[in-house]
Amino acid sequence: MRAFLTLALVGLAAQLVDGSLGMAYGVTSSTLLIATGIAPAAASAAVHFSEIGTTLVSGISHHKLGNVDWRTVSILAVPGAVGAFVGATFLASLPGDVAKPWVAGLLLLLGCYVMYRFLALRGRRPVFPGRVSARFLAPLGLVAGAMDAIGGGGWGPVGTTSLLSSGRLEPRKVVGSIDTSEFLVAIGGSLGFLLALGSQGIAWQIAGALLLGGVIAAPFAAWLVRHLPATVLGVAAGGVIVLTNTKTLLEAAGAGAVVAPVAVVLAALWVAALVWTVRDHRAVRRLPVEEPAVV
Repeated sequence: MRAFLTLALVGLAAQLVDGSLGMAYGVTSSTLLIATGIAPAAASAAVHFSEIGTTLVSGISHHKLGNVDWRTVSILAVPGAVGAFVGATFLASLPGDVAKPWVAGLLLLLGCYVMYRFLALRGRRPVFPGRVSARFLAPLGLVAGAMDAIGGGGWGPVGTTSLLSSGRLEPRKVVGSIDTSEFLVAIGGSLGFLLALGSQGIAWQIAGALLLGGVIAAPFAAWLVRHLPATVLGVAAGGVIVLTNTKTLLEAAGAGAVVAPVAVVLAALWVAALVWTVRDHRAVRRLPVEEPAVV
């Protein structure tokens, strides 16, 4: 029961970040599951099955708050589901011991990207009016969906950051559209894992615990996207991902003796990054007119 509640809290925290940032539910959840010894395919499968419920509730909540651009969702979601299905079947074909360090490396890169993306904003939210072309959205959905299944997360880090940097869509609608389209991505990935692993290979209890926490958090996260600084949450989530996956990679390389000192250094850098981000956010709030972020 204690493990179930712990996993539910993981799902709740991950969804709070994901619903506010448009990223990090899958990466955060998969990172913590893999760190506890769960095989990468099983971890990603559990996350994707839980996301069927969390993304549905999150999408409804974002829609009610006007955070969804349905044109973007309609173009992005189907290629994302196809990419997730292909990525899931590929990951399930790899032996767990072989896949674990590779997946941890992918998650580490995504974590660094998340931190860089939000540190670069210097406390500001960019303004991106306009529409994104279908020629950009369809390939993006395919790649982000595949990354999401293989890494246990990646739809948000790839999709959200790419849309934000495209210069065409308002940030809150980027977050809402990514979260809403992820419903089909979760279904595509789940079907791929179910086909490749079978029902016995799915950790249903883990998926249920993550689902419970995520569903509780989803409506609050959709509200938070308008009220809390995404930059601070993004750096916080990125730090957790970097720390945990660095540990996994060092242990896989047989360098377990240096895990503690490396973790101390990374934690210190993470805290410094958070302090820097909070300072930048407060400085921007004091400006008469918020300057657009250059990304």
